[in-house]
Amino acid sequence: MVVKEGIAGMSLKGKRIAVLVENLYQEMELWVPVYRFREEGAEVVLVGPKAGEVYKSKNGYPARSDLASADARAEDFDAVIIPGGYAPDLMRRDPAMVDFVRAMDRQGKVVAAICHAGWMLVSSGVARGRRLTSFWSIKDDMTAAGGQWVDEPVVVDGNVITSRVPDDLPAFNRAILERLTAAAPAAAGSAAS
Repeated sequence: MVVKEGIAGMSLKGKRIAVLVENLYQEMELWVPVYRFREEGAEVVLVGPKAGEVYKSKNGYPARSDLASADARAEDFDAVIIPGGYAPDLMRRDPAMVDFVRAMDRQGKVVAAICHAGWMLVSSGVARGRRLTSFWSIKDDMTAAGGQWVDEPVVVDGNVITSRVPDDLPAFNRAILERLTAAAPAAAGSAAS
């Protein structure tokens, strides 16, 4: 079988993607994007509060961070993916993680959040003025932060991509891939700037 570039490989060669990690992450929301974008040739870096630390998922599955959040610079990445679970509630307690997400948005880089990861968009000011989605239970948090919440599998508002649950991962990953392979990147349009 011949695999064409861009279908299952190398369309993201040269791209660098940060995936945030903290304890109690949702396994599929972390690992499915990690492996999907590595398959496309991207360098995927797990960013946690501490480099080399093992963080466990809601079911105890380990993920070792490659880079400390304090050392993550938006200039070094093309996208950040924030998985859900209960991890985003812990992530937003780390000022360096919040600052990294805010900086990625201000630079017009892809900021992708799924499920409870909307909490990071709230804490970083990225939700304000944006059309977005999340797990339904944090809808009030998203709207109180100035976002326009909708119940759709994937919502793209400029450089911000959001989804609701693990079942939305195919649409979520597809939207991220489309944004990262677009011919001309759009300018940042964040109200948080």
